[in-house]
Amino acid sequence: MTYDQAVAYLFTLGRELASPQQARAAKFDLENIRAVCERLGNPERAFPSVHIAGTNGKGSTAAMLASILRVAGLRAGLYTSPHLLRINERIRLDGVDIDDADFAETFDRVHAVIEELLATGALVAHPTFFECVTAMAFDCFARKNVDLAVIEVGMGGRLDSTNVIVPEVAVITQIDFDHENFLGHSIEEIAGEKAGIIKQGAWVVSAAENPAAKEVIRRRVHEQGARLVEIDEDCQVRDVSAKDGRYRFRVVLSDRFGPLPRELEIALPLAGRFQVRNAVTAVVTAGLLAQRGFSINDSAIVRGIESVRWPGRLERLQESPAVYLDGTHNPSGAREVVAFWREHLAGRRIHVIYGAMRDKAIDEVAGLLFPHAATVILTQSPQPRSLSAEALAQMTSHLTRTLEVIREPGAALERALEIAEADDVIFATGSLYLVGDLRRYWDARAEYAGEPRRTFTS
Repeated sequence: MTYDQAVAYLFTLGRELASPQQARAAKFDLENIRAVCERLGNPERAFPSVHIAGTNGKGSTAAMLASILRVAGLRAGLYTSPHLLRINERIRLDGVDIDDADFAETFDRVHAVIEELLATGALVAHPTFFECVTAMAFDCFARKNVDLAVIEVGMGGRLDSTNVIVPEVAVITQIDFDHENFLGHSIEEIAGEKAGIIKQGAWVVSAAENPAAKEVIRRRVHEQGARLVEIDEDCQVRDVSAKDGRYRFRVVLSDRFGPLPRELEIALPLAGRFQVRNAVTAVVTAGLLAQRGFSINDSAIVRGIESVRWPGRLERLQESPAVYLDGTHNPSGAREVVAFWREHLAGRRIHVIYGAMRDKAIDEVAGLLFPHAATVILTQSPQPRSLSAEALAQMTSHLTRTLEVIREPGAALERALEIAEADDVIFATGSLYLVGDLRRYWDARAEYAGEPRRTFTS
């Protein structure tokens, strides 16, 4: 197939949990991905990897680690989800999205295998969108001979399609409530699903703070005879300072990472205090990889983090009025947004553009964000999982003084720009899909005005 045909075919399979009905009917296990990988020659075994699970922070941590690997001179693969603008963003080689020709060729190989397995009865149903793209990533990384691939879990961990790899290091970031209908309604249940990526004898990095989650991870580590490094126990963060929402700090690694404690000074290009914890997680993971024989020194760690790019997370597009895009979609992320507002935007009027998927904790997220907003503009992404702007209004109108409903995201942004004064802040949030819609609109708007198009790198 051509690239366009391949992308169109994949989208006929549905996005991740595209509708409640599809989600209820979805079969969550590893049988499909194992069958496809086996027929492809088990590409997931052809390269070393790092596996990253968690509720929040796993994408940023993965991007930081991949950036460290590149600066260290290693050929790095990076698999993440979802994408903001183009599906190619999910599969990256040395910081560059897979090109259209490679995407189409990789799809053809995976598609041919799936058709063969369906014809012989080895598969009883077509793999999902995520299973297909995961198999494509594995195939691509194997054929491109990456030195190491960083693989982000899609959802959960134990039954996620990525969980057929046996990584050099398994990483678990912050754990909080999200996807409760699939992962459980308690922190212990959710942590159990995330900890499912821990294999026998694994090396594990945990950034979990919740005591219940930490206990579940420790128990899984003990059961698997694994080696655990908890960032709160094995390193210290000192001298934290911030400018324009971006943080500098020193991290001191314990002697578990060498004969003497080591100290690194980190300057983060990504905004938000929560990125400090993600950066520390990436530093610790890189330190363990160095112990496992990968050529990664302290200079590569520092420069790798300084050069990371991860759009759509507290990303500022302009100032006066300030325009931010942020993919926060759960209560834990919303609390971090409020903390960012209080620390860096205090005294400025905030106009929130909000759109959400229907399976999210909308009441709780809106309850955290909307009372701080001078204006809330409700909108919706043209994505099957989106809750309509009108339904959002019915659920949340009591939480804000001034509310408008503008279904089309670009029009919602234009309205916010119309009412915002020079010192105000426009903050679009609620969904990475909405952020992608607004990013596309912003780029088209800039092109129309004759400004250079911005590109994504990580």
